[in-house]
Amino acid sequence: MGHQTAIEASASSTSGSSSAVRLDPHSLPLRFEAHDNRADGYVRRVELHRERVVLHRAVRGMRMAINVRVSDFMGVALRGLDDGKMLVLKHRDPSLSIPLLVSSDIEEIEMAWPMWSEIFALPQLPEEKPIEPAQRRRRRNAIRERRPRFLMRRRVGALLNEAGHYKGEREIIARN
Repeated sequence: MGHQTAIEASASSTSGSSSAVRLDPHSLPLRFEAHDNRADGYVRRVELHRERVVLHRAVRGMRMAINVRVSDFMGVALRGLDDGKMLVLKHRDPSLSIPLLVSSDIEEIEMAWPMWSEIFALPQLPEEKPIEPAQRRRRRNAIRERRPRFLMRRRVGALLNEAGHYKGEREIIARN
């Protein structure tokens, strides 16, 4: 049995990369389902309150509820999609970020963005530009990872078996 004050909303996934999400910021608390790549069934339940967010999901049969304060989120971020834009309650851990609104209507997004930001008292984060990965640095010496650093200063000596073995000679054993 759920909270009687919560309003059920849906974030059902459609074909493509986006989800149909339209949440009303003035009707908090909200309870809805969102797409989650790591969860069983690719679905997680989200309870969105003014002070906290509760994520319910199951991973490999283990059910869990993650309670996160709204103040732990970085802000309300704008993300670009192939066919529109998306408002996200952004967390440092990307798996804890919450979709708030997905739409191809720019005016709708621009109206909802300051409302969500004001309700949660979080900053509006601009659209993130894709970051190009840094070029891989060259290693200075290929053998460096194989030998400890103090051995790098030392000369490699001859093997012990080669130094003490004489071919064609009989072994002399001294007895007392």
